Amino acid sequence: MRRLVRNWNGRLLFNGKSGQEIVGHAGVHQEAKSESSTKEEGAGEVDKNGYGAKHCMKLVEKYDYENYLCTLLLPRELRRAAFALRAFNVEVSRSVSGHLVEPQIAKLRLKFWHDSIDKCFEAESQRSYVEDQPVLRELKHTVGSRKLNKVYLRRLVTARDRPHTHGFETVRELEEYAEQTFSSLLLLLLEVAGVRDLQVDHAASHLGKAQGIATLLRAIPLAGRQQAACVPLEVLVRHGVSQERIIRCKSDDKGVEECIFEVASAANGHLKLARQLKDQVSPLVPKIFLTAVATDAYLERLRRANFLLTHKSCTGRDSMLPARLFWKSLFNRY
Repeated sequence: MRRLVRNWNGRLLFNGKSGQEIVGHAGVHQEAKSESSTKEEGAGEVDKNGYGAKHCMKLVEKYDYENYLCTLLLPRELRRAAFALRAFNVEVSRSVSGHLVEPQIAKLRLKFWHDSIDKCFEAESQRSYVEDQPVLRELKHTVGSRKLNKVYLRRLVTARDRPHTHGFETVRELEEYAEQTFSSLLLLLLEVAGVRDLQVDHAASHLGKAQGIATLLRAIPLAGRQQAACVPLEVLVRHGVSQERIIRCKSDDKGVEECIFEVASAANGHLKLARQLKDQVSPLVPKIFLTAVATDAYLERLRRANFLLTHKSCTGRDSMLPARLFWKSLFNRY
């Protein structure tokens, strides 16, 4: 399976004949065009050697491996735009992650990405710093060739403008954060695919909440005391558990187990609602929603580990995930 992924990676964005030309969004090979081609200029300058596209792929592969696998299974004409959006999300997330990042520096980084969104939507932005930043260059190309909602891109940035030591007060606040950071990205991918359906948007909202909550749970053992645990304060008070006990996460602590169970149950409830989508939708939707497979697999491993976040099955990489994703994609399920 690893060799299969590498093969896909090698021929993902390039013409099989030349190995250099980038595949266009409509499945049409992007030929070398003259400087007078106004259509290509409107969508952004062509990256002749494909550096921007390859940079986005490697960035997602390194920092968001599960979504990297899901993006590989998208139709070829959607992959470049999907990797650009996911790479932008990775860069925004990295701007505020890590215990060595000062709050003021994190705010400046978020301000840079927030202002860059407007630059990507401007017609003359290719003359600015956008052309020198590979992720922004790919994002501008996506914006120029697709009709994307700027609000969703901004939500990816503004939602993360919060102190890393500030926890969540209620489960609803946790769900709203997950919706802004994860559902917004799914809605952007639906726009890239040209899917306009209120029912599908509703399912994307629930799936984003489930994925966001599960991701925040997985981050607790890795972050340690450098940031507040994602377990809401109302859940901690209800079970008489402190943040310190959540971080330590001892196997014999029943209070911590109950807290993690309650938060994981909220994620599982949203996942079930997302999977109630009817079959009368575009065949692209299940492929965009393949992230549900990874989320469901983690929640199942967490359940089998009695909601112990530090269990080895919950902290390592799922070796069977590529096979599960391929199988679900084959039958157009999520």
